[in-house]
Amino acid sequence: MENTELKFLEIIKNSLSDNSYLGDDCAYLKDLNLCVSTDLLIEGVHFDFNFISPYLLGKKALSVNISDILASGANPEYATISLGGKLNKEFISEFYKGINDCAQKFNIKIAGGDLTGGEKICISICIMGCTKGRNISSRKNAKSGYILALCGNFGASATGLKMLLNNKKEENCFTKVHLAPILQFECSEKIAKIAKEPYAMMDSSDGLVNALEWISKSSGVGFELEFNKIPHIKGTKREDVLFGGEDYSLVCVLSENDYKRIQYNELKIVGRAILENKILIDGKDISEEKREEFLHFD
Repeated sequence: MENTELKFLEIIKNSLSDNSYLGDDCAYLKDLNLCVSTDLLIEGVHFDFNFISPYLLGKKALSVNISDILASGANPEYATISLGGKLNKEFISEFYKGINDCAQKFNIKIAGGDLTGGEKICISICIMGCTKGRNISSRKNAKSGYILALCGNFGASATGLKMLLNNKKEENCFTKVHLAPILQFECSEKIAKIAKEPYAMMDSSDGLVNALEWISKSSGVGFELEFNKIPHIKGTKREDVLFGGEDYSLVCVLSENDYKRIQYNELKIVGRAILENKILIDGKDISEEKREEFLHFD
């Protein structure tokens, strides 16, 4: 995990006199009953208009931010949206139709934003979720012996992106997931409302192994899991299942008692947290396996 992004994050933490709110995808503002997250999408880095329309981009941009709130265990309620770049009436109209359809589906209110010019389309969304009546997750809450459970498929979006890059533009189950992420709203709600003990939860926006590494680093635990138990669509390659991002499935590390309380069939046990600070898949240390990951700077 030693990459440029981590080095930048360390610089930011060391530059702030109070960095206690940093460390998770969402900041938990307990005194305000809020979880807050912000995300940045840049043309040519996170999306390509050869593959995605402004309408689908609007839906996806809001969806990926909702996913961060769901991974915290909060209920998404408000968002602000800022747009920069070579904007025109047609783009803004179609983009906000996508935003609106997604917002209506999840009952989210758009509460403002900003517009500015620039060379490339840039989207910044700040999203807020209510924490009342919910047990909020943190990467640092995983404990040895906790169950590792997953909700949603892994690797489909990465497979779909590769198809699009290879000019296979016909819609299929892989390209559809890449362009229109499936969010695990019900699973998040059940965990946050039923779990009684501290737990860790992340989405797989940067891949399954990436999420496990972040939790491992924050909690000081490792993981052992079985590859064949990882939910994925038939035909997805191993490297995409493990390292492919943008599925927005949930990676959950919770006590066995809480797992039994939740009783959600789509939440699949694939392994456990362990004392040894390694990620073992079918007994093999994942650090020895070749990977292709999306890195924001490297």
